[in-house]
Amino acid sequence: MRFLMKIATMLCGVIYPMLTLPHSAAASELVGVREIAAPSKERGGDLAVTIWYPAETGGKPVTLGENAFFVGTDAMLDAPISRGEYPLILLSHGAGLGGTPQAMSWIATPLAKQGFVVAAPTHPGNGGMNRSAAETMKLWLRPTDISATLDTIEQLPLLEKRLVAGRTGILGLSMGGNTALALAGARIDPIRLAGYCDTNALNPSLCEWVRQSGIDLHAMDMELAGRNNRDVRIKFAMVIDPALADVFQTNSFSMVTIPVEIVNLGKPGAIPQTALASGIAKAISKSTYSLIEEASHYSMFGKCKPGAAQLAVSEAIGEPICSDGEGQSRLEIHKRLIAIATQAFNRALKPAL
Repeated sequence: MRFLMKIATMLCGVIYPMLTLPHSAAASELVGVREIAAPSKERGGDLAVTIWYPAETGGKPVTLGENAFFVGTDAMLDAPISRGEYPLILLSHGAGLGGTPQAMSWIATPLAKQGFVVAAPTHPGNGGMNRSAAETMKLWLRPTDISATLDTIEQLPLLEKRLVAGRTGILGLSMGGNTALALAGARIDPIRLAGYCDTNALNPSLCEWVRQSGIDLHAMDMELAGRNNRDVRIKFAMVIDPALADVFQTNSFSMVTIPVEIVNLGKPGAIPQTALASGIAKAISKSTYSLIEEASHYSMFGKCKPGAAQLAVSEAIGEPICSDGEGQSRLEIHKRLIAIATQAFNRALKPAL
């Protein structure tokens, strides 16, 4: 598993601004998007939160997640929310190139079209212009970002009488999958996390970045790393290729009582150990596990623009950011992941609707 930190280093000029004018949106299936702030005591400031929701006509057309490499996704900025009540999906993004909520718009927007409100905080330091190896490795702070976001969402005037009580789930991709498991009740093992980059065996790209940044994980204050970050308001978790899946306390998975759906990307034997979650699925009592063999970890990023692979080579990124598995395009893989997520969240959060 690689986190594409070299890409994050050179993307400062291409990721931002994150909202740009797009093609016209389909009036019959509009998705609104808003940016709000969620106070976080643990972070000592506000979190930037992106919200996608079923929308009525209005607002300003925008494209989210577009940059020099990837195609973006259309939405309507500040559009009125459609009448009705919707379950809530909290979304946790990955690190590096996937280190912004907007990078996950390819899956958040279709979920909003299917009748969900999706809310994703920006995990500070995990990507974009303010990336930080030290902050990225503080995995125990990420779940609190989600809980702080939920605190704000529950009081947000925009969503007053628009959320179905008790119908909240979480979707985590890559390092966000680690976050989702923690919110479900799994606990980080501080000793395993401290030793994660002792060699390059687990994650060469990430650990090279950590060392180049002068970070000694053994010297990092991990007093809170092993705490319980479970949020009982979350009733279902979906995890896609959870990054640093191997830093949890193994016995803590038996404490996870909510249903968890886990998806790994790649063929058996080809999935990096640090993202392999088949053992985790076996240890969680209410879990399902599946593979998309035609995919790779890179499949969680946006659809590549023409020439993106060549641009990556010319920029000496050193990562096959446009490479998937064999047999299906990235767009087809995205469609499968969207279908799996839609079915899972419909089943978990809409049974009584």
